[in-house]
Amino acid sequence: MSLKRWGILGGLFDPVHYAHLAIAEQVGEVLDLERVVFVPAGVPVHRDPARASGDDRVAMLELAVADNPRFAVSRTEIDNPGPGYSVDTVSRLAAEQPASEWFLLLSSEAAAYLPEWHDPERLLDLTRLAVVPRLGYANLSAEWIDGHFPGRGDRFLFIETSRLGHSSSDVRARIEAGRSIRYLVPPDVARYIGEHGLYGANDRPAA
Repeated sequence: MSLKRWGILGGLFDPVHYAHLAIAEQVGEVLDLERVVFVPAGVPVHRDPARASGDDRVAMLELAVADNPRFAVSRTEIDNPGPGYSVDTVSRLAAEQPASEWFLLLSSEAAAYLPEWHDPERLLDLTRLAVVPRLGYANLSAEWIDGHFPGRGDRFLFIETSRLGHSSSDVRARIEAGRSIRYLVPPDVARYIGEHGLYGANDRPAA
């Protein structure tokens, strides 16, 4: 079986927005990934719980990625109770695709907290980290990597992507204020939010 290169992009996706999709597409292009798997968090470890249910967030992701054959959605964290540690998620996905080479997509903000994650050394054994820039946050330096993960510099890849300022919290705030989210989320996602009254939407397309 030939070696396949797959990527993982985790997060709350509460809701998914265009920056998530652009980052996945651009990293997939640079690394020649066959798939980028979006993994919505079930019980997040380092952040507040999601506002929308797991099923709603999966549904919005499936609508958002439906037209891109490179993208897929996994329920592995939604369907597994307990904290969603990245090392466990990657291990489960790798077991399903044993011939694949895995890349975990992280923002420079998230990557800076890697030493505090559960079993980061094992995570680096399972996957390489594709670190993308985020507005307002510096990229990791070689000195930082050597200091925290000596000899593991080859497990970190720095991918330059478009620096988009979208955030799920901003999308939610705009919905709550009755303002437009057009051009921030895909139209089908905006429609789903309105039809299901998520984030304070008044049962109308949130566009």
